[in-house]
Amino acid sequence: MRRFALITALFLTVFTSIGASAEGVWVTMTGPEITQALTGTKLKYKTATQTFEASGKTLYNQAGRQSWGQWQVQGDKYCSTWPPQDLLACYYVEGSGDKIRFIAETDNGEITVGEIVK
Repeated sequence: MRRFALITALFLTVFTSIGASAEGVWVTMTGPEITQALTGTKLKYKTATQTFEASGKTLYNQAGRQSWGQWQVQGDKYCSTWPPQDLLACYYVEGSGDKIRFIAETDNGEITVGEIVK
């Protein structure tokens, strides 16, 4: 019985370690990780792209229509504003391989997934 418990514990440790680094497993990002992942990065969504400049500007491009906004990290969240509104919308951020997903902090928890353009 003791041996079974030891083997089970070992299996769970190995499985968890492998799973945590495998693509498809979403890992919550901290503020510094969000900044590092997004700065100078271009993400491709289903029908649009978004570029995150180090200056805090962000360009959203959908079917040739461009929209400039501002982005920043507050705590462990990505936040953005899009003129003409000055509403700051914030999102929890998770990463998995070359994908980043934004989870709205609002009640609906809308999720948007982007893939890093290399």
